[in-house]
Amino acid sequence: MISLHSSAVKASLHNSLPSSLRSTLSVSFSTGSLLRLPSTGNRNLSVVASSGSGGSSMSSITDSRGSSSQVTESFFRSVLGQMETVYLNRNRTPKSVLELVRSIDDEQLCYDHLAFRTFGIDGYGIDSLSSFFLDYGYTPMDELKFPAKKLRALWFAPPDVSDIPGGSGVNGPLPRVFISELLVDQLSSQTQDVIRKYTQASPNGNKYAALSSALGTLTWEKPLSSEFEQLARESEYAAWTLVNGYAVNHVTISVHRLKSHLNKIKKLNQFLEEKGFKLNSEGGVLKVSPDGGLLQSSSVADSISFKFSDDITKSIPCSYIEFAERLVLPQYQNIPENEIRESHRRDGFEVGNADKIFESTFQDQLSRRTG
Repeated sequence: MISLHSSAVKASLHNSLPSSLRSTLSVSFSTGSLLRLPSTGNRNLSVVASSGSGGSSMSSITDSRGSSSQVTESFFRSVLGQMETVYLNRNRTPKSVLELVRSIDDEQLCYDHLAFRTFGIDGYGIDSLSSFFLDYGYTPMDELKFPAKKLRALWFAPPDVSDIPGGSGVNGPLPRVFISELLVDQLSSQTQDVIRKYTQASPNGNKYAALSSALGTLTWEKPLSSEFEQLARESEYAAWTLVNGYAVNHVTISVHRLKSHLNKIKKLNQFLEEKGFKLNSEGGVLKVSPDGGLLQSSSVADSISFKFSDDITKSIPCSYIEFAERLVLPQYQNIPENEIRESHRRDGFEVGNADKIFESTFQDQLSRRTG
């Protein structure tokens, strides 16, 4: 369901993976028409399972206008799994948190959303990565703007196949996707020059955004250490993206879907802090939307060693893990607890919350880890 205060936004289905790569991976991509959905009601997507000649499971996603596209769910989840593997191998805190929560919650754990960062220039922005998710039936939803940080973001809702119960992590209900981009043209000319130096040197790299994330490899060359420092002085988001590229910025545990006593975010926050995990304190550990329906918190990002092109090795911020609890909307308060579904809960994102969570990778928060 779309949040009560959401407005559908337009997006295009261009920048899909090139035909040569599609052929190599034996995956059928098709381009469907986008929907402008009302701000109330469900997405009305029906999912029909079928078997192809090769025995692989396919999902036919049909919208309310009758258009459909064939997707290979097993391939899509495999790509998400590779993105997750890169993320967990690089970031010990998310890996430790997930292992700890799973040990208490009997291995059942769902992701609320995955998040990525991009450069809004030379085709390297939101569209470069969103095309991968749009091809698999995701729907573009709200635009969020962060003027002070010179950012904008879009989030994408998964197809209703995500309501199939069972599974954990990327093998559970498909998560929402949150993709942000830096408004590069609003930065200083010096910072723009550094970013363009790398995006323009790899003009077709944006076509392989999803592959870059799954492989954990930059689509441009490694930068100079001085360039990283230059960007960090003006925009820590820019510096992060220069060295991390399309890597998963964070995954988010769906707290209310946990089955244990940790299914309330305040209890989970307290539990994690008692275990020694540092949580982002910007604006308070718990971030609450104005309507009170979306509660979020996050860890402080891990740091990793990075060897720059000038052979200088420095510690750089990597990724973190987030936690989200979505409360039941007022109109569904009388529904029995065992009948509550995700569509009955507060959907979408909140600028005020996200603005503070962005800072999980900022130096002020990282210094708390070593302080």
